[in-house]
Amino acid sequence: MKVVLLHAFPLDERMWEPQLDALAEEDVYVPSFYDLGGNSVDGWAEHVLERADGDLVAVGASLGGYVAFAMARAAPDRVKALLVAGSRATADPPERRAAREEMIRVVLAEGIEGWNREFSPPGPEDRTTEELVRGIEALRDRRDATDVVASFAGPLTVVVGDRDEILPVDEARQIAESAPDGLFEVVEGAGHVVSVDAPERFNEILRELLSRAR
Repeated sequence: MKVVLLHAFPLDERMWEPQLDALAEEDVYVPSFYDLGGNSVDGWAEHVLERADGDLVAVGASLGGYVAFAMARAAPDRVKALLVAGSRATADPPERRAAREEMIRVVLAEGIEGWNREFSPPGPEDRTTEELVRGIEALRDRRDATDVVASFAGPLTVVVGDRDEILPVDEARQIAESAPDGLFEVVEGAGHVVSVDAPERFNEILRELLSRAR
């Protein structure tokens, strides 16, 4: 099986460097959404499925988790296991969509500097305005994935940091409980991007999922 690591926003594939040593014996694919073109979760999922052949384990952080859900929807016969960290199963409610629109307005008016001042955490300085807007649009327009979670036949691990200010711990637990083979992991001391904040614990959880998938 190929392990696909799907990055958070506004980060890129470099965020997974702490995981690569732990996966040294695995077949790993680490794409950058910004290089794939488009501005949609479903579109990126299709691009990844085209580039990564065979059976897959999809590992996604935040935005990457939404792409992982979309991959499982599009190719349930190929996606054998899922790990999502900091990702909701639901689509954005109206108030959150409005907040995304405000993010886009600020980025278009003031660029990355506006993003850094108004929204945290700031993204890498090499993200262009176009890339920021594409990422925000993808988050805003993603589909509800509760049906994917409820029907996913393989092992699904939901990870959340106990200091995550975006995804509440209880909501993450409910996602895992709604899956046929769901497992819930809360990581102490970690925020929204668990793999960066607590790489050793995240790697343990990832290895456990790979064992369950085999």
